[in-house]
Amino acid sequence: MKYIFYQSLVIILILLILLVILNLCSKKTFSDREKNSPFECGFDPKNLARLPFSLQFFLIAVIFVIFDVELTLLLPTIMITKISKLFNISITMYIFILILIFGLFHEQNQGSLNWVK
Repeated sequence: MKYIFYQSLVIILILLILLVILNLCSKKTFSDREKNSPFECGFDPKNLARLPFSLQFFLIAVIFVIFDVELTLLLPTIMITKISKLFNISITMYIFILILIFGLFHEQNQGSLNWVK
């Protein structure tokens, strides 16, 4: 019993020493202007939190989420091809992709995809 206790104590001490060394080596002591600037977040992090942010950023984020969810709907169809008819799957996928393309054209006509206004 003492042997297991001492062995676990030595392992914990070695891990703590490694964590301290890692933290000392990985700390950056300087800060750049680029590191403190916002990166694709739509607002400046040094301003107040209640200030309004860009609506363009919000629209692009919503479009990204929509197309990300659509990928989760497309991927399971690979497994369905083993148990279903290829004709039924292809018709379903064509309809699904057409709906997405019409949605993309609608967003473009509404001006949601314009980066420069």
